[in-house]
Amino acid sequence: MTDIRQARSDDFFPWLTLYEGYASFYRRPLTDERSVQTWQWITNGEHGLRAFVVEGDDSDGSLVGLAHVRTIARPLEGTTGLYLDDLYIAERARGRGLATELLAFLRTLAASEGHSGVSWITAEDNETAQHVYDRVATRTTWVTYEMAATPAPAGTTGQQ
Repeated sequence: MTDIRQARSDDFFPWLTLYEGYASFYRRPLTDERSVQTWQWITNGEHGLRAFVVEGDDSDGSLVGLAHVRTIARPLEGTTGLYLDDLYIAERARGRGLATELLAFLRTLAASEGHSGVSWITAEDNETAQHVYDRVATRTTWVTYEMAATPAPAGTTGQQ
């Protein structure tokens, strides 16, 4: 049985190793400042962000996986859900079903907290992860967009 638990304050460095692996996988530069900021959000509960970690079955109990989740409102459903921002399994631990176990853990967590489900996005070219996701979840038809924030022109409040 895999041990999945909420990250503790003394998990920073093992968590950081995993988070760096995640950022590297997506080719996103990760600065110390951003890493510390994210860890503070997790440990302080800011933005509702929580981290769950997977302990390896090695004798050293090192961390081999992580998931970052937060509660979101689902207005059209009149419910709340968990949003999975990040999921990562260390390369040395892949192929053992840990991502599937972590997703099952999150499904159970969502139910125990009264949420209607768990949702997430993944990169279009992350086919390995999609094979796992297609087994445990329903692929939706939604298309994701992103828009950078821009400051309002001087002399305006930005409110409509």
